[in-house]
Amino acid sequence: MIANAYYSQEIHGPYQLFDLGPAFTLEEGGTLRNAQLAYATHGKLNKAKNNVILIPTWFSGSSKVFEQAYIGKDRALDPEKYFIICVNQIGNGLSSSPHNTPAPAGMGNFPRIRIGDDVRAQHLLVTEKFGVNELALVVGGSMGAQQTYEWAVRYPAMVLRAAPIAGTAKNTDHDFLYGQALSDAITSDPGWRGGWYSSNAEVRAGLERHAGIWAVMGFSTEFFKQEVWRNFGFSSIPDFMINFLHAYFLPMDPNALLCMAWKWQRGDVSRHTGGDLKKALARITAKTFVMPIDEDMFFPPRDCKSEQKMIKGSELRILNAICGHLVLTGFDPAFLQQVDKHLKELLAFKV
Repeated sequence: MIANAYYSQEIHGPYQLFDLGPAFTLEEGGTLRNAQLAYATHGKLNKAKNNVILIPTWFSGSSKVFEQAYIGKDRALDPEKYFIICVNQIGNGLSSSPHNTPAPAGMGNFPRIRIGDDVRAQHLLVTEKFGVNELALVVGGSMGAQQTYEWAVRYPAMVLRAAPIAGTAKNTDHDFLYGQALSDAITSDPGWRGGWYSSNAEVRAGLERHAGIWAVMGFSTEFFKQEVWRNFGFSSIPDFMINFLHAYFLPMDPNALLCMAWKWQRGDVSRHTGGDLKKALARITAKTFVMPIDEDMFFPPRDCKSEQKMIKGSELRILNAICGHLVLTGFDPAFLQQVDKHLKELLAFKV
């Protein structure tokens, strides 16, 4: 274990911890012992326990971003109407992760995690902690979309509505290679030492390269061509790189980023049906809005649309955002307004 002040209540709280039990068995054959899920709730659970919205986190994100950017009075995700559970995926630094898992199972020995492991853990949280057997909505972006699809395929009777935003049910070969480039940027740093560094600062060069790859793919070509970064108070691209992307990624734990990237690369609901994606998506009974971002460089609308066509009764709702994929982090009010509009329509849909 190593200390990392970034993963704290002061920065990401308030959040609570749910115990997954003495031995949580993983799809890849490993075991998490005394593992915990970090989660935050907003609003109150009603007597019928049918006003629940579940939000899983994306790569590098935490439950805090939803509180700050997506949840609020008169918003689609309104805590005065709904009981909203924001749950941090395993390995994101707040839930059980490489840096906070005791030896000998932590750091470079942290086991491989799958999207399915996240969703099974979340299912335990929802059913055992809150006694909930029905979700009014599961919504998530990017890796959160992968988990949304997994929920809708694995537990179709529980999920009434689903909104995968900027993500796919089965990761593409292109996106697998992108995830590998992100991982290689970190592991190529000699300071990584096979996952046995004593501080994230020892892997600074790798984290900077990781952030640089996000600059290339996380934002669109038009974002740079039109110098949209100026709209957010940056004076130059170097200023934007240092004070946005480096400021965001450098405090993080390298092993946590590698853990999430590995499972992101292998996100695939078709493993439930012997590799048949159409058959897997046919399991979905939730009213589903598939919501890609038009300028997304690695989850383009055409990839999302091809999957959406396999989901009975689903709708394609394209979000317009010149910034590209990382607009998910919530810095563009116009994007958030679009998300609210579509989610309000989805939540109003009678199921």
